[in-house]
Amino acid sequence: MTPPGVHLREITDANRDAVRALRVRRDQRQFVASVAKSLKQAARSPEASPWYRAVYLGDEPVGFVMLSWKPPGGPYKGRHFIWRLLVDKHHQRRGIGRETLSQIADLVRADGATELLTSYDPGDGEPWPFYQKFGFEPTGEIDDGEIVLRLVFPDR
Repeated sequence: MTPPGVHLREITDANRDAVRALRVRRDQRQFVASVAKSLKQAARSPEASPWYRAVYLGDEPVGFVMLSWKPPGGPYKGRHFIWRLLVDKHHQRRGIGRETLSQIADLVRADGATELLTSYDPGDGEPWPFYQKFGFEPTGEIDDGEIVLRLVFPDR
């Protein structure tokens, strides 16, 4: 039997506590904020056009993703920027992050985008190899000490 696939779900009152309970490994905490902190930042920053979803494997929440979805102003005006991406420590190294990125890229491209942006804080154990394998490349920009990356979508 094939296990149910990875999919995105809205965060509601019914699943909020389970999604907030997701945790990355201790050595990853310096690179990604918790779900609780992310949701608070989203609430405090409506101008960033936050868009977020729980990542599910079947009926179990296993991750979280948050984008700045075409904000009306700021440095990423009109662009799609991955603000947070995390997979719970018990579910890592199973392709969930890669599949989540693939689904996000499809959604963003369907919204008419030609690229998808993200950034990371450099350091030992940084997520750069993960993003590089997916096809992201450095833009040459630094945002608040983080290296900005871009995934360019080929013409259709």
